[in-house]
Amino acid sequence: MKIIELTPLEQTRIPIEAEVISPDKFAGKTIDEIKGLAIWKGNRQKKLGELFKVSGESAASPEEISIVIKGDVPTTKRIGLGMSAGEIIIKGKVGMHVGAEMKGGKIIVEGDADHWAGAEMRAGEIHIKGNARNYLGSAYRGSYEGMKRLEKGVQGTIIVDGNAGNEVGSRMASGKIVVKGNIGPFAGLNMSGGEIVVYGDAKERAGGEMTKGKIIIMGKVSEILPTFKFEEEVPEIELNGEKVKGPFLKFSGDLSEEGNGSLYIFKDKNSHISP
Repeated sequence: MKIIELTPLEQTRIPIEAEVISPDKFAGKTIDEIKGLAIWKGNRQKKLGELFKVSGESAASPEEISIVIKGDVPTTKRIGLGMSAGEIIIKGKVGMHVGAEMKGGKIIVEGDADHWAGAEMRAGEIHIKGNARNYLGSAYRGSYEGMKRLEKGVQGTIIVDGNAGNEVGSRMASGKIVVKGNIGPFAGLNMSGGEIVVYGDAKERAGGEMTKGKIIIMGKVSEILPTFKFEEEVPEIELNGEKVKGPFLKFSGDLSEEGNGSLYIFKDKNSHISP
């Protein structure tokens, strides 16, 4: 792959709108043309080259491009918006909406990600090695679906090595979200498909108003909504193609929505939950 390096020239508290930072937008352009792409800093339009040092070699197609951002960009938003192929590696923190509406390719964030990472994602992979804030893989306000498959058999995956905030996978219809740490309340809110796996603890109201899909919580849960029905205790579940020993308590719901989603809770860490 051809590598294009972006190094931020300053750290600023002013929001930067940077949807042009994408293999799709860089493909077929020279480095000088990439430097000239329009970018917004607050209410002022700038050139990408005014805010980032740009170096490397471009390519004709996005599949051949790897964008490496060298440093923290915590106020830079919409990196990789709608990207379909290629790779973005962010060697630090990143701002809101990273990988939103993504249709393919891979994004690696070596630090923390702000709100709305992977929002309404369709395909591809996002790997956040730090923490993610609220609305990971969620639907935007007023939208009926969050993560959903691009086409049959093609869907997105988000992996977070740390913790995530509120409303993980809100209105999720397809895809997979894996959080290796803890999560906030309302995970899987209005979920209609897909899978959320949490290796840590989960706050209240997981699965609220879900109709389909699967939520697996390996840590402690604050509560089980009364609109979920206990189905059975299962000795193990299949996770990432492997058998994970339980026992797990399986609940179905949300019955307030006539839902048939599945909520699996690791029994040994949840003695306060009565089936």
